Amino acid sequence: MQFGQHAAASRTIIHISDTHLLADGVLLGGQYDTSANLRAMLARIERVEGASAIVVTGDLTDLGEPDAYRELARLVEPVAQRMGVPVVWVAGNHDERPAMRRDLLGEDPSQRAIRRAFDLDGLRLVALDSTVPGWHHGEIDEEQIAWLREVLSEPAPLGTILALHHPPLPSHVPMFDILELRNQPALAEALDGSDVRAILAGHLHYSMSGSFAGVPTFVAAASCYTMDVARPAREVNGMDAGQSFHLVHVYDDQVTSTVVPVDAADPADFFTPEWYARVEAMTPEERLEFFSRKRA
Repeated sequence: MQFGQHAAASRTIIHISDTHLLADGVLLGGQYDTSANLRAMLARIERVEGASAIVVTGDLTDLGEPDAYRELARLVEPVAQRMGVPVVWVAGNHDERPAMRRDLLGEDPSQRAIRRAFDLDGLRLVALDSTVPGWHHGEIDEEQIAWLREVLSEPAPLGTILALHHPPLPSHVPMFDILELRNQPALAEALDGSDVRAILAGHLHYSMSGSFAGVPTFVAAASCYTMDVARPAREVNGMDAGQSFHLVHVYDDQVTSTVVPVDAADPADFFTPEWYARVEAMTPEERLEFFSRKRA
């Protein structure tokens, strides 16, 4: 249902990040119930209609525990099945590649980078592994850069969305500068002239957007806890509030990302299905007169 000059989005991606699950219901930092917070987020996500995929941009678990990966699949995959969409898992610095491969992806365990490309009916989604085993900062190694160049050498019908954990953006929170994505010039060079239309990332535990190498870049906040960035930069800390996910809408000429809070209140009932049906039956001129003209 579109009433304006833009056609409806051709694809909608649900973007969540930093679930940080722990095995056996252990509270993260002794205070954050990561499983309960994820379940609350998934309950909101399941209300979304017309989604094309769920993308989880890393730090899937906090310690890389096998049981945490299995619990993550138990929570997320039934929701995705009911919605009829695939789940794209992206590795984060808190993940462990061997356990993630074995206990979440059903593959042989190894330290090989977890990278792959998906076809969402013409929209290509590329997941990169920005993790560095044994470290929390990020880097895209030379092998992945070469693979990415090969994948992007042929444009996809609807273009490409790139997903990774460490965002190629500056953060005003000082500690994240230490844990930033390194070798960003190499990534920018690989994207130059490609059909990449947007970049999805996580890692920061707060929502942010920017531009990298001319590509819109969207960072989703965490499901486990978020950063209170209203505090002075050197006093920023985590809080059990503000959890959200993003709705990434892919249009013919642009990509947008909408922040959706998990917490919600009862909505007003002005825009009812009957109201929409009435407006839909109008001509464009009648809609403008009905909804745009100011009344005395």
